[in-house]
Amino acid sequence: MRKLKLQVQMTVDGFIAGPNGEMDFGVWDWDDALQQYVTDLTEPVDCIVLGRKLAAGFIPHWAGVAADPTHPEHTAGIKFTATPKVVFTKTLDHSPWDNTVLATGDLADAITALKAQPGQDIIAYGGASFVASLIRHGLIDEYHLFVNPAAIGKGLSIFGELEGKQDLKLVNAIPFACGIVVLEYAPQRAG
Repeated sequence: MRKLKLQVQMTVDGFIAGPNGEMDFGVWDWDDALQQYVTDLTEPVDCIVLGRKLAAGFIPHWAGVAADPTHPEHTAGIKFTATPKVVFTKTLDHSPWDNTVLATGDLADAITALKAQPGQDIIAYGGASFVASLIRHGLIDEYHLFVNPAAIGKGLSIFGELEGKQDLKLVNAIPFACGIVVLEYAPQRAG
């Protein structure tokens, strides 16, 4: 069974964006160690899952980076552009993006089917309501929470839709020179 990983930027007070989707809290001057962490995290990934709102910015952004050999993140752009993507949507009826299919049915059923297919890891990037649904349905196998050194007081949460306690086991906590701490968690599942 394939693993579903979550990589997400967040504040120390648990928000992944401001109330209107702002991400101005993010630290983006990553050192080589943090860039290598992301490379290692995404190397075994052969499928990216996204919500429609994030996909509208994510896919064109990385395609532009991939097309520019002088861009400092060119290699990441190639990886994210070449990796097949599944965009979850209730509003689109065809994909406007290359190398991308749409999923319009039940989220839990679609993710479970993807995880049962042969292949490597799957990674989820968001947005907030999409990731909150993945968490609520217990579909995440690895959490990679990039905690930025900022608090914003209010904003978009990925844990706000939980209907009860969800136990997590700390796998690793890695501080980076830029101030980001990556917290790796695994769900504590019964059984």
